[in-house]
Amino acid sequence: MFEGLFQPMHLLVVFGVALLVLGPKKLPELGKGLGESIRGFKAAMAGKEETASAKPQSGKHEESIAKN
Repeated sequence: MFEGLFQPMHLLVVFGVALLVLGPKKLPELGKGLGESIRGFKAAMAGKEETASAKPQSGKHEESIAKN
């Protein structure tokens, strides 16, 4: 169904339409914002993985406090 969707000619047409709609001044700003949001998302996912691995350790600590 999606075979050949990302051919170079298709991407050029999409870029051309975006350039016409948004204009040459807004397009770099949009790309910069998109890049920053992707970086922020990746950083948040990495932080989530770190907290997920830290949770079992904190659970053991809570159990030892409850026993005392």
